[in-house]
Amino acid sequence: MTYLPYHIEGADRSGRWLVTCDHATNTVPPDIAGGDLGLSAADMARHIAYDIGAAGVARALATLLDSPAILSNFSRLAIDPNRGEDDPTLLMRLYDGTIVPANRHADAADIEHRLNLCYRPYHDALAKLAARPATVILSIHSFTPKLQGKYIRPWEIGVLYAHDARIARPLIDHLHAEADLTVGDNEPYSGHLPGDAVDRHALQHGRPNALIELRNDLIADEPSQQAWAARLAPILETVLAQTQL
Repeated sequence: MTYLPYHIEGADRSGRWLVTCDHATNTVPPDIAGGDLGLSAADMARHIAYDIGAAGVARALATLLDSPAILSNFSRLAIDPNRGEDDPTLLMRLYDGTIVPANRHADAADIEHRLNLCYRPYHDALAKLAARPATVILSIHSFTPKLQGKYIRPWEIGVLYAHDARIARPLIDHLHAEADLTVGDNEPYSGHLPGDAVDRHALQHGRPNALIELRNDLIADEPSQQAWAARLAPILETVLAQTQL
């Protein structure tokens, strides 16, 4: 079968959202290091290789929002689509205490090959979808409860944003109204990363946007992914209606 670096679902749906999942899978394409980065299966199943549970949430949300979704089909360790091409973390050689053998001595030619095979086709496809009129970009990610040697992260959900918080701020307000949630405001990371996917496809074009981070132990199986999508979809629709964007 021909390798495809992304999957698109519901391209003809009429909703305004475009649901993206940059770190949907831990797939290593066969044309990159023979399909093996030199890590154990256990390491490839960790958060270092992909955003655990995010793909299921993204698909379910896109269905509930009657909107298209695009999901990457390559591990963030092969090349990270949520980084600019000039970002030093575009290709991770060491991540959360784990050395990536196939990346350790990768040179400029290796990186260019991975960009052409995976990264650029994904972003080209995302750009075409985002060009629909009145698109609102919703990026779905997940985070690990704890990095090695770091503190335990207390949030169930975080909303990330940069200078355009037209969706993010009211979304955070609505989530704060949910009594059982600890909500991260630009946590566990800052939402400002020049050249990342939201910057490239939303901020640089004036498109409304938000990035949702869910703690990955809460979305580890399909029922929990479906439940979170069902919880978030009406909130997102309410926010979009209220902002009148």
